Amino acid sequence: MASTIESVLQEKRVFPPSPANVKQANISGMEAYRKMVAEAEKDFEGFWAKLARDTLVWSKPFTKVLDESKAPFFRWFYDGELNASYNCLDRHLKTQPNKVAIIFEADDGKVTKISYQELHKNVCQFANALKSRGIKVGDRVLIYMPMSIHAVVAMQACARIGATHSVVFGGFSAKSLQERIIDAGAIAVITADGQFRGGKEIPLKPVVDEAFAMGGCEKVKDVFVYKRSGSKVPMLEPRDKWWDDAVKGQPETCDPVNVNAEHPLFILYTSGSTGKPKGIQHSTGGYLLWCALTMKWVFDNKASDIFWCTADVGWVTGHSYITYGPLAVGATEVVFEGVPTYPDAGRFWKVIQDHKVNVFYTAPTAIRSLIKAGGDLPKKYDLSSLRILGTVGEPINPEAWMWYHETVGGGRCPIVDTWWQTETGGHMITPLPGATATKPGSATLPLPGIFADIVDETGHPVGKGKGGILVIKRPWPSMLRTIWGDADRYVKTYWPDEFGKKLYLAGDGASTDEDGYFRIVGRIDDVLNVSGHRLGTMEIESALVAHKTLVAEAAVVGRPDDLTGEAVCAFVVLKRPIPQGEEAQKIAKELRDWVGKEIGAIAKPKDIRFGDNLPKTRSGKIMRRLLRAIAKGEQITQDVSTLENPAILEQLRQVR
Repeated sequence: MASTIESVLQEKRVFPPSPANVKQANISGMEAYRKMVAEAEKDFEGFWAKLARDTLVWSKPFTKVLDESKAPFFRWFYDGELNASYNCLDRHLKTQPNKVAIIFEADDGKVTKISYQELHKNVCQFANALKSRGIKVGDRVLIYMPMSIHAVVAMQACARIGATHSVVFGGFSAKSLQERIIDAGAIAVITADGQFRGGKEIPLKPVVDEAFAMGGCEKVKDVFVYKRSGSKVPMLEPRDKWWDDAVKGQPETCDPVNVNAEHPLFILYTSGSTGKPKGIQHSTGGYLLWCALTMKWVFDNKASDIFWCTADVGWVTGHSYITYGPLAVGATEVVFEGVPTYPDAGRFWKVIQDHKVNVFYTAPTAIRSLIKAGGDLPKKYDLSSLRILGTVGEPINPEAWMWYHETVGGGRCPIVDTWWQTETGGHMITPLPGATATKPGSATLPLPGIFADIVDETGHPVGKGKGGILVIKRPWPSMLRTIWGDADRYVKTYWPDEFGKKLYLAGDGASTDEDGYFRIVGRIDDVLNVSGHRLGTMEIESALVAHKTLVAEAAVVGRPDDLTGEAVCAFVVLKRPIPQGEEAQKIAKELRDWVGKEIGAIAKPKDIRFGDNLPKTRSGKIMRRLLRAIAKGEQITQDVSTLENPAILEQLRQVR
């Protein structure tokens, strides 16, 4: 673990929220924020109890708030009962049955809208279809679906009958799918014949069949197949059933099954895990509470908002800010099947214009790729409906932040740069749009009720202005409860002995500035030790991307070096064709000198490689472990089937 991480990136630009934003915000001004923080400090359990009672509908009210007796296996609201689907759907039927719940835009641009009443009916019918096959409370159902209304219906239907769902991203391979089916002990699979991305059909049902052929999936008795692409796929009777056939004749109402607040709502396997998959287990009550609260606080949800989170439901962002959070607060949201660059790089901006999106939430990777594809393109669209911009998934470098702020948001939209994880269930450190003055590249301050700190490797706070290991000091309602089927791994991974098993280890390095603002500098294993200096890879990446005329995107990893211990290796996507020979050496020198100027000579990359793009999963996540293998000259033995662009690996091996 990193004891201290030097923060060498100084950011002096500050953007206070406008008086208009402060006036209408759900948390209005820093005084309101500080008051809530103080309330949580003064009466921790009372703070959470009031929020849980005010925010959710409980079929059996809780009397106990937090059980710490078996820490770090915490329980929240643990004698209360509720149903997640009821809280997302039924509660809105009396007040807004005809309000649009989901605006679905398909890859080809076709738009489908569904009201809360219609969504409720669809969820009930599919829940009845699951029940008719004997699926009951506590059973695990694996979902392998395209972005669609049906994916949301599948998840909500599981929640309605108390089945625990495990969604697997539609880009994962048959082997990954098989491992997750086995680990979760799933008895049913919900999938589709195929999905569309960027005008191309990607098969899904054939991948499911391939996973079964590998063996070990004998517990699965039913496979439900949504007809999306219309392609011919093999159907094995009686196991396989078309979705439409399964729901035909099913009643349009289904009583929600009320479960204990601690009942596992879902298991979600973290991407990039090696060996046995790591299934993050989330509860029902605490998780749903935090989804709803962060919609109200961070996205400042208003009844008239059109909300759009561009994530896939296969990741936690799609769980919290597509399937559960927006519906829990009765919002109208956009669900999008396609990719940001199809049929052209204006697609995101056209969707915002067409549906008058108010709150837009996407990943820094998408932002950087859109800058490369056409930095001035947003100006050709009417983006005046936008009120709040958000980022998720990784730290955003300051230059991309500024482009997002000025070009997309017209300088008027606050940016909520949200730090959180699959494990945390929802936002943890983030600006509040009507309270927090923002700084490019900083996640700013923890939310009320979240107690974060930065410590050294013995667990002692490093103090303001220094870097180290990010930890959470107190439990919170939406935290993971365990790793599915592996309690020992849960304790070892997140509650290390060095911290006395009392601090949650986030696995990220971070620093604070003079205002106490947090800046995430990358994973602890993405911290380089160069000649005794500990440098976060994120800061070097930010410096490279700040070279506006040359660099579109960059990823930095370390490799062993005899002289310095570790050397900085940079993989760079230029805004021009890949250079060769002397020209490549000249540009590499220019970039090294640039990093030296931006950060210091210690951070200069020893090795710079150019590529047309970087190895990314289909959700846009850069696979840094593959880059580390390339930098070290190792053979890549890991599964690369989830990559959008496997051919890029060979290109990046070439040293120019």
